[in-house]
Amino acid sequence: MSIRALIRGMVIVLLCQTAVAGAALSQERSSREEAKAMAEKAAAYFHEHGAEAAFEAYNNSDEFKDGDLYVVVEDLEGNMMAHGTSPALVGRNVLDLRDPTGKLFNHEFVAVEDRDWITYQWKNPVTNAVEDKATYIINVGDYVIGVGVYE
Repeated sequence: MSIRALIRGMVIVLLCQTAVAGAALSQERSSREEAKAMAEKAAAYFHEHGAEAAFEAYNNSDEFKDGDLYVVVEDLEGNMMAHGTSPALVGRNVLDLRDPTGKLFNHEFVAVEDRDWITYQWKNPVTNAVEDKATYIINVGDYVIGVGVYE
């Protein structure tokens, strides 16, 4: 077998693997409807169990994590109260955290008065790549609860 044939075969194998991985990844992506449903579930849990129990559940329970979906909570000053995939952010003020484009998305989170979608870029915990993200934010009084979906 010639070197050229060997390289061509390797390229074909790599392209096939990439296509299979891409198809698997696209099936793992959650929808906006799923993100909204988890945010609504998290808000209901918050109202039923109170802030502290809710924060504990969002940070530690698999009930509020599903693939690329997870719950985040900030108080209205931008202090992170819960984060389903980045516990190092809990307790930190993230109000002035910028996405890779420079967008101060947390300013938009805490400005939500009822419910709204906020778009920005963030690292996807499944792919480890920075991707476009839309987060459904629900204001629950002194806090905002959000669940986002990578688009």
